[in-house]
Amino acid sequence: MSAVIAVEKLRKRYEATCAVNDLSFTMEKSCLFGLVGADGAGKSTLLRMLTTLIPPDAGDAVILGGSIRTDLKFIRSHIGFMPQHFSLYGDMSVAENLHFFADIFGVTGAERRQRVKKLLAFSHLAPFIHRPAAKLSGGMKQKLALCCALIHTPQVLLLDEPTTGVDPVSRREFWEILAGLRNEGIAVLIATPYMDEATWCDDLIFMHQGNILSRGAPAALIDAFPAAIFRVTGSKEDEMLYCPASVTLPEGIESIYASGGALHVVCDKRAADPSLLLERVGKIVPGAGRIEPCTPGMEDLFFREIATVAAAPPMAGRNDVEH
Repeated sequence: MSAVIAVEKLRKRYEATCAVNDLSFTMEKSCLFGLVGADGAGKSTLLRMLTTLIPPDAGDAVILGGSIRTDLKFIRSHIGFMPQHFSLYGDMSVAENLHFFADIFGVTGAERRQRVKKLLAFSHLAPFIHRPAAKLSGGMKQKLALCCALIHTPQVLLLDEPTTGVDPVSRREFWEILAGLRNEGIAVLIATPYMDEATWCDDLIFMHQGNILSRGAPAALIDAFPAAIFRVTGSKEDEMLYCPASVTLPEGIESIYASGGALHVVCDKRAADPSLLLERVGKIVPGAGRIEPCTPGMEDLFFREIATVAAAPPMAGRNDVEH
């Protein structure tokens, strides 16, 4: 199967900061592909290069057969892009925004009517077609922005942190919509800082400071987690636990960090004795009273990748990943 996006040694630097550092990866059709990382990871810069908004300093990317260096018009007409911040016209209604973007992309006549009707239906915005965009809720604004990005039926959709600041219910609805688009054959490339959203992806890349930490399907990455994880809670109900920042960790324990009011203790599998671990943790964490094994989540994967990179020298070729 040929890739709809093929990134090769893509690089972008802003003065002393390398925002994207020689990234290489491919993305297939009908895939929900995640760029997952915290602020400053390079996700937005990568998306801006892929959408031809900014030129790369080195490398190239081919989208649907067109180069981001030489085929700008082709790429812009065949992709949909939803930027990080709401960028539609607040004084125009939902319907007016949709028709405006239909005009830009040359969608007219019966095709326009069909597209607008379908987009309003799947986004549940039909009851609000006359409401000004500025008066929509955060989740509804994002759905409208998505509809405008889809008005010309692109084969590839790129989204930059579309659920930032959106309530949890609207976030879930938005991801359900994206999953439906994937099922219709659209390739969706989405950047997100939310680790819980990573589980919606078919494939993903963890990014940090312009580099690729790891790549894979969420379930496969979790299955390959090389350490044991335990959840430590307080001896009193609802007690919040904290591990001092400057402390020497006991033997066999890789890291301890807060997670949902409790602590996650990552340790060597050979040292995974719950009673012994609780005794060791209790010496440095006041109030630690209960311990139980837990399954690693995406946040645990990301934290471990960050810790591994911080402890190891740079590795050549880390940013070249294939699938």
